[in-house]
Amino acid sequence: MRSTLLFPRINRHTRVLPTHLGASNVSADPVVRCVPPASSLVEFGAYIDGKKVAANGIPEAVRMVREHNEANEMPGAYVWVGLHEPAAPEVEWLAEVFGLHPLAVEDAIKAHQRPKVERYGDSLFVVLKTVAFLDGEVPTASGEIIGTGEIMVFVGPDFVVTVRHGRYCPLGDVREKLESKAKLISRGPAGVLHAIADHVVDKYLQVADLMQAELEEVEAAVFAEVSSRDINRIYQLKREMLELKRAVGPLQTPFNALPQRRSIPSEMREYFRDVGDHLSRVCEQVQASNELSDSILQAALARSNALANEDMRKISSWVAIISVPTMIAGIYGMNFEHMPEVKAVYGYPLVLGVMVVACTLLHRAFRRNGWL
Repeated sequence: MRSTLLFPRINRHTRVLPTHLGASNVSADPVVRCVPPASSLVEFGAYIDGKKVAANGIPEAVRMVREHNEANEMPGAYVWVGLHEPAAPEVEWLAEVFGLHPLAVEDAIKAHQRPKVERYGDSLFVVLKTVAFLDGEVPTASGEIIGTGEIMVFVGPDFVVTVRHGRYCPLGDVREKLESKAKLISRGPAGVLHAIADHVVDKYLQVADLMQAELEEVEAAVFAEVSSRDINRIYQLKREMLELKRAVGPLQTPFNALPQRRSIPSEMREYFRDVGDHLSRVCEQVQASNELSDSILQAALARSNALANEDMRKISSWVAIISVPTMIAGIYGMNFEHMPEVKAVYGYPLVLGVMVVACTLLHRAFRRNGWL
């Protein structure tokens, strides 16, 4: 459900108090700190018994979910709110509604965080780096091949809040997939976290495979013909591999420990272990590709130096060959009266013959030694 259907146009300079579960929670203080999300709200929903229940707003969805959980011995209802590059007052409004930790809220607002999994009370805060392969798109000013973004996930007993920064790896397909199957959507907040993590890690695999194909293509071209442009491309791939490594590497340790956390239901732990296995595979592939890029760069530099040395040998050989007739012509160009063969009848063709023979012998010697 789009935000324009839920909230009227909000003046960002006019702040309203967060509405928790009822009007009794609203203070009469006219000075307020935060506003409900409007333009940044992608979608939200209340999920009860494996179905999405219509709600007129986030406060109503929260009230419905908590009333259902209090009335049932097996609570499983939850609210899922998705935001895209929200402003600080919008995240602060959700922080008061769901009781999010201020440190995690600060990280979600500022973005550019290191991939991590942190626990705050009975909730988890997960930061995932998103990546996308940009080779088929319009090249950026910096010539980047991999585009990056971030997804912050707040996971509580009865809520999931996702904050996405960047235009890569949208979660609309994940939500549609979960909503299409009651078994998946009924897994609760941990199931949503697993679906998001699995989606992001699958993107890692796709990008890693595409980068591997790029490296293999460059490796094949290294020994064909190397130019400065080829080396620039190799260096760029090396830089992008480091960017991918920074996105994937820090997430391996916390994700391997995630199945052991008490906040993860026992029936979901094997699913998170599967995601951890995929992440380990990505890390190994990225590490191998990074080492391959090092080898390719060194081979390209060595090949470039070898070609430069070969060119210098050719130039030196031709200079040596041309120096012979130049030297003879220089000697006979001096205006001395008594010089051998100057007045001889066959002196001129004899000197030319000496030049030709000397140049031919030098050419054969250089060819035999591989300089020409």
